[in-house]
Amino acid sequence: MGLLSRVLMLLRIKSNSALDSVEDPRQVLDYAYSQQQEMLRKLRGGLVEVATAKQQLSRQSQLLAERVPALEDQARRAVEHGREDLARVALERKHSAAAELEGLGRQLAEVADEERKLGVAERQLASRIEEFRIHREVVSAKYSAAHAHVSISEAITGVSGELAELGMAVGRAEEKTDRLRARASAIDALIESGTLGANQAGDSIEAELRRLSTADAVESELAALLELAPKRLPGRVPAEKEES
Repeated sequence: MGLLSRVLMLLRIKSNSALDSVEDPRQVLDYAYSQQQEMLRKLRGGLVEVATAKQQLSRQSQLLAERVPALEDQARRAVEHGREDLARVALERKHSAAAELEGLGRQLAEVADEERKLGVAERQLASRIEEFRIHREVVSAKYSAAHAHVSISEAITGVSGELAELGMAVGRAEEKTDRLRARASAIDALIESGTLGANQAGDSIEAELRRLSTADAVESELAALLELAPKRLPGRVPAEKEES
């Protein structure tokens, strides 16, 4: 396959795909129905024309049929007056009118047959158009229902996707909340145990001060005990006397 053939095939495929995506079967059915209505209108117009022509032929045939006896009467009266020449002319006109009347009769029969055929065709076409109209309404209703179903399904699919994304977002938010709560609980535990606190530096100073106070208290109590020790322990010689 040549390059040009491939390009043409690709263009046909693309165009068919594009047309199929934008084609609405309801519009196609409406167009077909309107075309059939136009055909019926033209057929009925032709039927009216044929009926009019039939009436004209019938009128002409009637006039000729009335003229033949009149020409016969003219020929008879011309003979009575000894005018064979006039009688001959009248008879010639009579035969011409009779021949024309015969031709009109054949034409009238043909037109009548054509009118009958057109009438049958008009009734058949009208019946088919009525059947197509009903079929068009059924197909249009089915297509509308299917189109609505597809639209609803697509909407539901979109909502489901959005709900899934929202569910994932909510899950992530819950996980983050759990992590923050766990961290807060851990910080509270560290604060309660004294390992971590907002006033950790101040607490260390306070602890040092308490240690110093405790040491001072211990030294004071020890000094007091030492002062009382010679009085409560007989036989003990004070340190100053021992040196002397």
